[in-house]
Amino acid sequence: MTGLFPPGKGGGEEVAYGGKGKGILIHTLNEGNGMPLANSTTPANGNEREQVLPLLDKVKLKTLKRGRPRKRLKVLAADKGYDSKQQRTSLRKRGIRPQIPKRVWKTKKNKGRPIKISVPRFQQERCFAWYQRKSRRLAVRWERQKVYFDAFVDLATIHIWVQRILVG
Repeated sequence: MTGLFPPGKGGGEEVAYGGKGKGILIHTLNEGNGMPLANSTTPANGNEREQVLPLLDKVKLKTLKRGRPRKRLKVLAADKGYDSKQQRTSLRKRGIRPQIPKRVWKTKKNKGRPIKISVPRFQQERCFAWYQRKSRRLAVRWERQKVYFDAFVDLATIHIWVQRILVG
């Protein structure tokens, strides 16, 4: 659910050194086909786990005039960075089944095994590839203020959806 985007010359607001390098992280909540639904940005050294529930709150579901919602989020697939007991229990309370791999400490036994990327993770990575291909401005963050960069992320999301509607 996250992608590292390095800063341009000089950095800007909320640019920091993290485990993945200097820059910011774009957190994206996608639907089943990899289309982005909600976005948020944090510094690269920010806590990824704190972003899941605010992203879920950003997504508004259409409901009938009375009664239950037509569609409900059933499964949340994420990478190991979002794994915690508290996160799993809060998702289950909302009626969402977490599909998050457990964080495993490296040992001699599992050191040489190949890394498997799940299908939902592939769709997430494809969405970040769309961001970088469709908007070069997101590949390197040139804006010094967070508000402007967030606006470009939203424009890229709109562009992806318009392309999907017109083509497919």
